[in-house]
Amino acid sequence: MRVWLAVMLLALGIPAMAASRVVSLAPSLTEMMLELGAADLLVGRLDAGESSPALADVPSVGRYGQLNMERLLSLQPDLILLWPGSVGAAQREQLHRLNLPTYVAEPSNLDQLANQIEALSRVLNRPERGQAVAAQLRERLAQLRAEYRRDKPLRVFYQVWDQPLYTVGAGQIISDALAVCGASNVFADLKLPAPQVSIESVLQRNPEVIIAGSQAQLDAWKVWPQLDAVKNGRLLLLKDKGLERPSAQMIEATAKLCEQLNP
Repeated sequence: MRVWLAVMLLALGIPAMAASRVVSLAPSLTEMMLELGAADLLVGRLDAGESSPALADVPSVGRYGQLNMERLLSLQPDLILLWPGSVGAAQREQLHRLNLPTYVAEPSNLDQLANQIEALSRVLNRPERGQAVAAQLRERLAQLRAEYRRDKPLRVFYQVWDQPLYTVGAGQIISDALAVCGASNVFADLKLPAPQVSIESVLQRNPEVIIAGSQAQLDAWKVWPQLDAVKNGRLLLLKDKGLERPSAQMIEATAKLCEQLNP
C-alpha cells in the first residue's frame, strides 16, 4: 500500500544538519526549491527543457531516464530529491547502495502536496517559508472547492498521450485537481497512476469532457460523434501544463482548469 505521503529516506536518513548541497532529480521538486527560496542550495538538477532563469547556472545531471551518475557524484550532494518516476529502478537502487541521503516525494492529492512543501522546507531549513507557502496553498484550495463544488460531477477523460493512449488513474494528483473543480476522472477506478487504456473503454465511459495537451489529440476524437464530449463541443486544450508539475504553482494551474471546465 502506497504511503499517503511518500517521504522516505532510502539510505542513512536525512542528516541532522540541514542539507547544503542538493541535487534535484525531478522538475517539480526543483520548482519547489525555488518556491521555498532555497535555490542557493541547489548544486545539480535533472534537465527538463525550459526552466527558470534562476537555474541557468545550476549544472544538469541528465534528463528523464538518462541520469549521469558520474556527474551527479562529482557534485558531492548531501541530499538527493527524487520523484519515483523520474529515475529508473536500477538507478534508484544504485543511489540506495551508495548511501546517498534521499528524499522521495509522491503526493497523490493536493492536501498531501501542501504537507510535502512543509516537510521539505524543514529539511532545507526554510520552515517559516514552507509554512507560509503551504498556508496560502490550503486557503486557495478551500476557495476553489467551495466555488466549483457540484452535486453531480462532470465526467472527464484526461488524455496524457495518444499513441498509445494513456490517462491518469486513482492516486494521481491530477485526479484530485479534477475533483477540486467539480469533475470526476472517468478512469479513477484504475490503480496505476498512468494507465494505458483503449479507445473502446473511453467510448464505454462516455466522458462529458475530454482534456488533452495538443489540438491534434483533441481533433482525433471527432471521428466518434456519439461521445458526449464531442457532441457538445467539450474538447478542451489544457491551458497550463503546470498541472502536471506538483509544486505550489499547481494550485493556480488547477484554478485555470476549473475555469475551463466551468465556463
